[in-house]
This record gives sequence, structure tokens and C-alpha cells, in this order.
Amino acid sequence: MKRRDIESFFATLQAANPHPETELNYSNVFELLAAVLLSAQATDSGVNKVTRQLFAVANTPQKMLALGEAGLIEHIKTIGLFRNKARHLIETCRILVERNGGQVPRTREALQALPGVGRKTANVVLNVAFGENTFAVDTHVFRVANRTGLAPGRTPLEVETGLQRRVPQPYRSHAHHWLILHGRYVCLARRPLCERCSVAASCDHASAAAVPN
Repeated sequence: MKRRDIESFFATLQAANPHPETELNYSNVFELLAAVLLSAQATDSGVNKVTRQLFAVANTPQKMLALGEAGLIEHIKTIGLFRNKARHLIETCRILVERNGGQVPRTREALQALPGVGRKTANVVLNVAFGENTFAVDTHVFRVANRTGLAPGRTPLEVETGLQRRVPQPYRSHAHHWLILHGRYVCLARRPLCERCSVAASCDHASAAAVPN
């Protein structure tokens, strides 16, 4: 994707969805952190089903600790890797209570020091909760960035670095949400829906597919 196409790419996505949001349900920063931690290798809809009941009884680190690992497992056992996630989330709650006064930290380093919290999860929290211009590279963002030519990379970190370099300032706060939603509903893994894609004119893949043999 040429630099002159990037502005059009994001302007089109912005016009269609001016204020994109995460599809995970949450009502405070801790709930967001917990939901993102639980969402690894699980769908947002699947996570929302379990957190609807979980957050009704444990929506703070203190209440989650009181629930305990066994109690947490009972709430989240329908999602993938639930045992590891329960262990990580309980230990994260312990650290938040003992070292952070029950508050979610606002720095990448402190977030990534929490069990089960990697760079992607930290980036989501920093962007959604604290308004920082970070780029959370999940499987959808990775695919869209590579397929369109926006920010090709062999690893999520390479893609993130490319996005930091190429996304124009006016679009940085919402860019990863637009890319996630585009990958989830249009630029699908098995077959991208180029025929209904609003940004096909800016996309390397769509342009190559349109060239006759």
C-alpha cells in the first residue's frame, strides 16, 4: 500500500464508523483488563457470555480474589484455556491489590508484568482505557496489515512497528479497532470479501486480484 493510499484507507473506515469500540463488554478498567485477558484464543461473544455473570459478582480485584480460582473456573469453563486463565487472573488480582491499591496500572511495563498480560493485552488497555495511541495486533490486525500492504511483517511486533510508522496521526487512536472490525467482518481469513470491501481501492491484495491474467 502506497503512502498516498493510507489516508484514503483510514478516511473511508472512519466515515463508515467514526467512533469504533471494542466488542468486549466492560464497565470499568479492571473489567476491561479481565475481559481482554480471558479473550485469548476465544471469541469476544464467548467471553461476553461468561463475563456477564462473572462481573455481576466479581467486578473488582478484591471481589475476584474472594471468589477464588475454583470459583472463577466455574464462571469461565466454557472458554478456551480456562484453567490457565483463571490462575493468571487470580494472581493478577493479588498483585493489583497488594502492590497497586487495587488499581490497574497505566504503563506498559507494569501491565506486562502482570501474569497472562502480554503486549497485545497491554496495548488494548492502554488504548481503550487510557486513550493512548497504541496498536494491539491480534490475528485480524496481523492479517489485514499484511494482506492490504498497510504494514507487512512476519511477527506481531513487526506489524505493530509498521503501524506506528505508517498510520497518520488523526487516525491513530482508533486505527486498531478499525483494522480488527475490518478483519472480523470483511477481510476474512479464508476468503476476503473484496466485492463488498469499502477500501479495496487502497488495498494491494484487491488491486492484484483485479489485474487480468
